[in-house]
Amino acid sequence: MKLATLKDGTRDGQLAVVSRDLKTAHLADGIAPTLQRALDDWAFMEPQLQALYEQLNAGKAHRPFDFDPSRCMAPLPRAYQWADGSAYVNHVELVRKARNAEMPESFWHDPLMYQGGSDDFIGPTDDIVLASDEWGIDFEGELAVITDDVPMSATPERAASHIKLLMLVNDVSLRNLIPAELAKGFGFFQSKPASSFSPVAVTPDELGDAWREGKVNLPLRVTWNGAQVGQPNAGIDMVFSFPQLIAHLAKTRRARAGSIIGSGTVSNKDAGKGYSCIAEKRCLEMIANGEMKTPFMKFGDTIRLEMMDGNGKSIFGAINQQVVQLGAKKGE
Repeated sequence: MKLATLKDGTRDGQLAVVSRDLKTAHLADGIAPTLQRALDDWAFMEPQLQALYEQLNAGKAHRPFDFDPSRCMAPLPRAYQWADGSAYVNHVELVRKARNAEMPESFWHDPLMYQGGSDDFIGPTDDIVLASDEWGIDFEGELAVITDDVPMSATPERAASHIKLLMLVNDVSLRNLIPAELAKGFGFFQSKPASSFSPVAVTPDELGDAWREGKVNLPLRVTWNGAQVGQPNAGIDMVFSFPQLIAHLAKTRRARAGSIIGSGTVSNKDAGKGYSCIAEKRCLEMIANGEMKTPFMKFGDTIRLEMMDGNGKSIFGAINQQVVQLGAKKGE
């Protein structure tokens, strides 16, 4: 099943069911007004949404309309929790190696995770609006899951059953603000502006055999300013699966319905797969040549993130954004 949230002038938008081919949609207003409402009572709402999804795919829905990703908000425009992990330890290792810092051995068995801002996510085609492009603007291609209620101390095996939906993420980072911020010892804050998400969130069964052991075993296409710069496989080199990340989150607390857990930057040890964030490219340059040459994003730059199934069909739709300056008029 594929679900989207459409812009309707409210903070939380309007829930819609989207066809498998991403061509048509149908409002779910007769079932649940918003995705959060559906997640709050998923056991009751999911069968109804699934029935509408099947009708839509069969061409039997009563009020279908053309699906337009530009009308989409993030599937959850605001969420009770956004916890981003760093499941691809290769990414962390490269960053540390580039600055001649040893990586603690514990990073291989104890996940890194931070709690990000979740009150103001942006949609898949919304502009990335920032006041300065001297802050080191970087995209980060990731995946994320949405859960229902997860009990405290859930094991990875139990956590797996609480994964209800998956999405793509562009977790924007402001690299030039990070060093001073982390030096304070309190973690990310200003260096992590609003994240954006794919047009649709999908249930795990939509991935078929690509969803194995709590990982999405498919490449993530990363296109920066019209040129493909990466196609790392999200299932390769993912040290911590999504169930393991959820169990880490829930060790001392419950996670409530509508919690979003991110994978961290998708990264493969095989540098030939390219990159899903600029920082990784710069780290490889530093390791190889002693200097970083690739610049960060500037105003006017574009980024596109997309994942295809085995038949070359888009699964989540594309995140397709442009970086613009705060206060600039459209088209400037």
